[in-house]
Order: sequence, then C-alpha cells, then structure tokens
Amino acid sequence: MRSGMCFEREKEAAANVPYEGERGTYTAEMFAEDFPQFSRNLKEDDKGIRESLVPISMLDMFLFQANDSVIPSRWGSLWRYAAGLYVAHFSAMYLKTYADSSVNAAQAAVRANPTGVIRTAVMGNTSVSYDNSSITSGIEKWGAWNSTQYGQQLVTLARMVGMGGMYVI
Repeated sequence: MRSGMCFEREKEAAANVPYEGERGTYTAEMFAEDFPQFSRNLKEDDKGIRESLVPISMLDMFLFQANDSVIPSRWGSLWRYAAGLYVAHFSAMYLKTYADSSVNAAQAAVRANPTGVIRTAVMGNTSVSYDNSSITSGIEKWGAWNSTQYGQQLVTLARMVGMGGMYVI
C-alpha cells in the first residue's frame, strides 16, 4: 500500500498537477514594486507614497485570479514574474476601457472596441484604419492574451514552462 502512495505522488509530480490547495502568494505590494507603471506618486516631494491606478477592488480580483492560476510549483523561479505579468495584463485591459464616468451607454461601450496596429493613416479629412488580425487570429489559441505585451510575454513564458526538458547536442 505504501508503494502505491509513492507511485501516485510521483505520477502527480510528473503530470505537473499542483498540490491540493496550492496557490500563489503574489501581493499588491509586489505588483507595485515589479510594475510601477500601474501606480503614481501621491505627492511630488514624497516618492514613497504611491497610489494604484487600478481600483483596489479590481486589483484584488486580478491578484486573486493570478494566485489561483499561476501555480508556484509549476513556474519555479519564473513564478513571481509570471504572476505579475498576469496581473499587469488584466490591469492594462481594464485601464483600456476605464473612464471616470460616461455620458451615455454608447460612450461607455465604445471604449470596449478592440484596436490593433494602425494599418493606414491619412491626414487630410483624418482617417485611420486598424489591423486587428493579430488580436482576433489569436482568439482561438490564446484568447485576449495577444492584446497586451504583458499577455504576450506571459504566453511566451507559459510555452517555455510547459514544453518540458530539452538538450543541445
């Protein structure tokens, strides 16, 4: 019976299954330190007091999701950076649609339109067109992760973490 328990434990480790109840411990303080672009100084003369640009309720939710999704035993030494990229991606997505308030529903909804790389821009009578293919073509595989550089970096790391061992001849 004891050897069966050892086998199961080894099988779970080999299958990259997280330990029961395992979750990360990434914090708002870590995020503020790792990604200062998502906060601002409250006072110009005091660089130590910072305020999150992401509402605390949303930041807490992104942190909770990151700690459930980016499991330390799977990511090893990349864990902190990966958890930060997760939070940064969702924070950037949130801030892309952020406004203090909207006059009407249409104004609120227009912020949710996806924007890709500018394909053409004309100056006279102003016209801009976007190439959204880099965002929409990735939906089948990686969803909205392609819509921020943070998400793209996280996906790249996830591919490396999930690919297993390799060697060079």
